[in-house]
Amino acid sequence: MAESPTILVIGPRWVGDMVMAQCLFSALRELHPNAAIDVLAPAWAAPLVARMPEIRQQIDLPLKSGALEFRIRRRFGRLLRGRYDIAYIMPGSWKSALIPYFARIPRRIGNLREMRYGLLTDIVPLPDAVRRRTAQAYFNLAQGGTFRAPRLTVDTANQAALLRRFGLGMKKFVALMPGAEFGPAKRWPSEHYAGLASDLMAKGFDVALFGSKNDADVTAEIARLAPGVVDLAGKTRLEDAIDLISAARLAVSNDSGLMHVAAAVGTPIVAVYGSTSPDNTPPLTERRELVWLGLSCSPCHKKICPLGHLNCLKTLEVARVAAAADRLLEMPAAA
Repeated sequence: MAESPTILVIGPRWVGDMVMAQCLFSALRELHPNAAIDVLAPAWAAPLVARMPEIRQQIDLPLKSGALEFRIRRRFGRLLRGRYDIAYIMPGSWKSALIPYFARIPRRIGNLREMRYGLLTDIVPLPDAVRRRTAQAYFNLAQGGTFRAPRLTVDTANQAALLRRFGLGMKKFVALMPGAEFGPAKRWPSEHYAGLASDLMAKGFDVALFGSKNDADVTAEIARLAPGVVDLAGKTRLEDAIDLISAARLAVSNDSGLMHVAAAVGTPIVAVYGSTSPDNTPPLTERRELVWLGLSCSPCHKKICPLGHLNCLKTLEVARVAAAADRLLEMPAAA
């Protein structure tokens, strides 16, 4: 192998998974200090990847989510021929391995998953113990190096401008992330978030709601129930959310991409779980509280509650999450 290999990583398609992908990137950088590492990922991920110092550049993946688009993958792969020595394929799908195959990258490394014999040259075993533990599964692809929690860089100038724009004080507000792109079985109810927001505001903290434009209905309902919160859903770019969340005194989130962002910028995080398990995708930080009822029916890993009651989240009381928040707020604020 070349001392300075060029490496192409086929990245994941979700915010949280892309944050956890840094566990692989940092291991590759340790194993190949002089390597050029590029990531092939959806265009939305560019601001996130730009905060990862291990990566040279992102190449936008011009494909619709879930689509095969075989001819496009073949043409795209051919355009990349001769540019890379190694490819790491992070997603488990058959189609995700096509571009490195058509690019004729000599080493194509990934888990077997969808019977990818021939598409991969190096099949990395995926132990059952880490199959659902996303960060560990990604790190395992490196087959060496040191496991490190994700750490995103922060643009302090942009952060200061955003704090002024939205009237927020450094380490004087709490960030709430009430959305979940995966589905409603990951979302703690809006009325519960509103109750928590009211409790935090009564203690002297400002409260800001974060999310994409897809979360706007949820955050609008919370804002209606808890007057005084700052609703930022759909009003910030991904890079803005990274910088603002890093300025928060505390974050409270469902099991979502922004939960992993909060952990990766060092903000203490209360993580609320319903249909998923904190054993599998916890925020990778020591400054955390994991809140989960652990009912007999959870984790089901479903987008919508298969039993129709969503008790794993509806019966999770505000007081329990507020107590977890209080424990983190008692810790000294990070510099």
